[in-house]
Amino acid sequence: MMSLATGLNTRRILIAALVNVAAAIVNTTVVLGGDLSEPDELVGVLVPLAAMIGWGMYVGVHRDLVGNLRLRAERAEAEQEFHAREARATERTRIAREMHDVVAHRISQVSMRAGALAFRSDLPADEMRVESEVIRDAANEALRELRSVLHVLRDPASGELVDPPQPTYADIARLIDGARTAGTEVTFVDSVTEPVSNETGRTIYRVVQEGVTNARKHAPRAVISVEIDNAPDHESEMVVVCIVNDLVDAASAPPGSGLGLLGISERVALAGGRFEHGEVDGQFVLRAWLQRTPASLR
Repeated sequence: MMSLATGLNTRRILIAALVNVAAAIVNTTVVLGGDLSEPDELVGVLVPLAAMIGWGMYVGVHRDLVGNLRLRAERAEAEQEFHAREARATERTRIAREMHDVVAHRISQVSMRAGALAFRSDLPADEMRVESEVIRDAANEALRELRSVLHVLRDPASGELVDPPQPTYADIARLIDGARTAGTEVTFVDSVTEPVSNETGRTIYRVVQEGVTNARKHAPRAVISVEIDNAPDHESEMVVVCIVNDLVDAASAPPGSGLGLLGISERVALAGGRFEHGEVDGQFVLRAWLQRTPASLR
């Protein structure tokens, strides 16, 4: 009876209890010749039965409770492991994109200048020395930025980017000058009349950086046009960034990682803007619309 009660099935417990009581009545009145009308006889039948049922149900409830707690613990452990895997995958992707943003621009300069030197065997020693110094400076700058990113990623306190490279809108002109110094022909027009927030300025910087890097990598001899302007009147709170370069057959161009444009697309989306890129009339056009002040900061 106690074993049956551990199953916590009320219908079965009730049927078994009735059979038990009936058997006790037959045993008491027929076999032993007793009388159930006497209190002690009735107590002798019901109390042991109630004790068996009560103890069995207690054991069943306790067993179910322990089983549920074990199941919850296993489920929580599985969920924690899943979230840990997701966090690691997200962190790897973020690290790859951040390193791409801060290093790829410099590496593309090194690749382009070194590629040019490979085809110029007629340069005098002085010009070769100047070109070598440019390549050296670009490589050193790439190493410096890489060390900066790795230093941030190793922060043991929070594990977050607490001190990442933080370019601003004002740094875009310096970025363009650096590309020109490296030998790329870039036209730059800044027609923005109203100030933009620091967050939007950083996103615009990354868009221009990726556009210039992408053009120099895949079309090294093309002229790059960079224009930042106010959006039309119906989008007065927006700034438009447009980067255009001619398509050039560059079989020797270094392979792309595929993370650059994807990372920029996500940056723009997170800033509340929109992003598009593609070939238009023999040119590669990269265009982004960004709010002067992201909605999250208003």
